[in-house]
Amino acid sequence: MNATSAGALLLCRAEYDVIRPSVPLLREPFLLAPAGAGWSALVPEGEPWLSGAEPVDRVLSGWAAALAVATNHPVLALWWDVDRAGLALATGFRRPVGYVWLADGTPAGEDEAMHTFVARLGLDPVLDLQDLEALTRPAPDADARARLVGLTAVLARTGLVLPEGVAPGAEPDGIRAAARDAGVREEAAAEKERGHTAHAVGHRPTGPSVPAIVQIAAGFPLTVWGLARRSAGWTVAGAVLLAHGALALARDRGPVR
Repeated sequence: MNATSAGALLLCRAEYDVIRPSVPLLREPFLLAPAGAGWSALVPEGEPWLSGAEPVDRVLSGWAAALAVATNHPVLALWWDVDRAGLALATGFRRPVGYVWLADGTPAGEDEAMHTFVARLGLDPVLDLQDLEALTRPAPDADARARLVGLTAVLARTGLVLPEGVAPGAEPDGIRAAARDAGVREEAAAEKERGHTAHAVGHRPTGPSVPAIVQIAAGFPLTVWGLARRSAGWTVAGAVLLAHGALALARDRGPVR
């Protein structure tokens, strides 16, 4: 584990085009790259935790929760700093489940967390759980970075393929450069595809969207709670819900073209 910097990575269990429209709602610069069949990777370009207002794990948990609600897809946050490394899985409006390792790889989380992790991601309750539980047991030759790499190895069975150079525990600058290159390649391929595809405009319902109303109703108290706790991550999560719900209502009530 690099002892000089903190790093972060969001893994979204959805395709690149599904995640992309919701990324601006986080109001932070991100690099988005495809990460295998049914997965996308998000790398923050900035490092808001360097200000000392909130540690990297709390910032990442807020981002993951906001994106999971906005996209209705699971989002896994991986983070690391000088002393620790860990994960936080956000799925809809459920409370995120997390796990932590000390820098030398010593487990510092609750074993039951891996059972919840497997259930919410729909992993194999026998084989995958067995390998994930191994990450919660002492292993002198496995530091925190090795634990995160082991986690992504299990997820590879579900189709996760991280872009070359985008690896948990690696230097943030290197991860950003690799994610930027992968994103550029994906955008170029998408632009080429769009050049050969005609998009038809169909009928759109004019009634209010129930999911949008739910998002606004949930976003307001979450924003208030985040502000009261001075938690930037949860405040952003609430703001994302409010913005996403408001945009959906505006689209629903707008003229049909």
